[in-house]
Amino acid sequence: MDQKELQILVEKLSHEYFGKPFKHTALFNLRLRSTGGRYLLGTHNIEINKKYLEQLGEEELIGIIKHELCHYHLHLEGRGYQHKDPEFKFLLKKVGAPRFCNQLPERSVKRTAKKVLIYQCINCKTTYQRKRSINTSRYVCGKCRGKLLKVEEIQL
Repeated sequence: MDQKELQILVEKLSHEYFGKPFKHTALFNLRLRSTGGRYLLGTHNIEINKKYLEQLGEEELIGIIKHELCHYHLHLEGRGYQHKDPEFKFLLKKVGAPRFCNQLPERSVKRTAKKVLIYQCINCKTTYQRKRSINTSRYVCGKCRGKLLKVEEIQL
């Protein structure tokens, strides 16, 4: 799907679900990372994250577009267009749009890879677990001020 097809789809969904025309621009924004789309208050344009179409399909894309169109139409009418507003929540239910989009599969994989570093004091044998590495020549044991030694690194 390209920009022109996206514009046609947004205009079609606006007429079908809201009974109102979409008079501005809908475009793919490749820089969006953590959201499926956004409505721009200043220009009234809608930007869509193309990764959602590629990874989750057209059904997810349609849900995102309907969500952004709720922001669009409510804002232009001067009504409550924010997520917290009752009018926005009501319109979402009315048109069957999701309140939040699903998480991309690639983002959920990145968050699970974590490591734990284990340090041990050479004097009193106290162990310390850390997420970030520490400079063992600068930091010492908190109990006996002994030298710390990196024992192991565990991947979770």
